[in-house]
Amino acid sequence: MKRRQFVKASLVGAAATSTVGITAPVIAQDVRKWKLVTAWPKNLPGPGVAAQMLADRITALSGGRIEVKLYAAGELVPGQGVFDAVSEGTAELYHAVPAYWGSKSKGILLFGSQPFGLRADEQFGWLAHGGGQELYDEMYGRFDIKPFLCGNSGPQWAGWFREEINSAEDLKGLKYRTTGLASEMATKLGMAAQAMGGGDMFQALQTGALDAGEFIGPWTDSALGFYQVAKNYYWPGVGEPASAEECGVNAEVYNELPEDLKQVVDFACQSLYNPVWTEYTTKHAQSLQTMVAEHGVQVRRLPEDVITAMGAAAAEVIDELRQDDDELVKRITESYLAYRDLVGGYMSYADNGQMNARAAVMGY
Repeated sequence: MKRRQFVKASLVGAAATSTVGITAPVIAQDVRKWKLVTAWPKNLPGPGVAAQMLADRITALSGGRIEVKLYAAGELVPGQGVFDAVSEGTAELYHAVPAYWGSKSKGILLFGSQPFGLRADEQFGWLAHGGGQELYDEMYGRFDIKPFLCGNSGPQWAGWFREEINSAEDLKGLKYRTTGLASEMATKLGMAAQAMGGGDMFQALQTGALDAGEFIGPWTDSALGFYQVAKNYYWPGVGEPASAEECGVNAEVYNELPEDLKQVVDFACQSLYNPVWTEYTTKHAQSLQTMVAEHGVQVRRLPEDVITAMGAAAAEVIDELRQDDDELVKRITESYLAYRDLVGGYMSYADNGQMNARAAVMGY
């Protein structure tokens, strides 16, 4: 090689090397490292698993431009502190359920579950097609949070009871773990409603500090071992016909994202809703079979007068929301009721009709 050609080639190579040296740190600096705080123990069957799925999906769909690291309840902040942590910017996002934030506003509770209210598919339908997302954004915007639904546990159970329930009178004075609007319904029935985590609920049932309690459903409940301390497992869980799981993102962090990464976060949440819900449904069914067959769990239906009393109490709860001093709470409530009545009327022909017909011929 002639000297002039060698020198030219060397300069080109040096320039290329220099470009790599400059570009690599710029790319690295473009990576956003997000902390996801959760209300759950790490990998708790159900919500803990779903939270990890959310972290992994945002990271994958962003091509690594957002790296999400999950912190279980208590690792960075307490489980009940994740909303405030994201609101204040201590963490970029959280995974929890709206039922935990009633102290912020009772209007928030309607986005998670409602006694005798929306099923999992209807809950998503209200937000996506019935005007619910705009109200969801408006309410959480007060706390500098951008909210998304990202899963659902499906129908929850009335829960674990140390003693059998024969009438609505038996509920009075009962120390009962529940959350959200179901807690207000229980209080109106004369129950002593208490909020606590799953581990604390187990200990309270074991010691008698609780008489009964509901957490989620067979998959999660069996993992927490409630069948070891209470054998009576009651349905239907009319307090929470479905319980939506949510992702809350710090609004400033979200608004600073380029448009494509905003779409990544949005799609990551939406794309998980159905897989999370159907995994719950499948594993609830499997876990219930195991608990009955291997652990002596007694599956019992709530007496009709109990369900009737719960319905009357739920109506009072909703009526109070309609009369709330907060104009936004009123608008959320009216929007929810309008959508419930719309799809409820249709479901009497559609899903309800199909389920009743299927039940009539099961076993063919």
